[in-house]
Amino acid sequence: MEVANEVIIHAARLGNVPVLEEIIQTGADINCQDQKGYTPLIIACYNNHFAAAKLLLDAGADVNAFDHGGNTALMGASFKGYGDIAKLLVDYGADLNLQHGNGGTAIMFAAMFGRNELVKFLLDQGADITILDSRGLSVKDLAVQQGNDTALELLS
Repeated sequence: MEVANEVIIHAARLGNVPVLEEIIQTGADINCQDQKGYTPLIIACYNNHFAAAKLLLDAGADVNAFDHGGNTALMGASFKGYGDIAKLLVDYGADLNLQHGNGGTAIMFAAMFGRNELVKFLLDQGADITILDSRGLSVKDLAVQQGNDTALELLS
């Protein structure tokens, strides 16, 4: 991996906005990927670095980029429960219904991990609850499987 790519990936992981600003000004590839396919945006979002994520999005980062498993920044924010980051991503055009390698969507992650404020937000934004994962399970099925009665109520 190029040095510039290593620097931007590391700065995104730390949420180091001044370094990100500097490296973006040099023309670094803001959509570069590390060995797992993580982009700086995916890393910043997964580590709850709102300002870094916004800077990357403002600089043209691909909001729907995915890692080698098909996971997007929105899926990561939904898994971790970062509502402000999920809203930021949606505001920048994140596709609510992308599916990762096993067919899961952002709302499925939110329901499986009890991130019910995100279940409600994604529903309000128009997430498709009829999508099935690779096992043929819907978000409602996953909520039942996890005993997430609150999500089930929201989804009904």
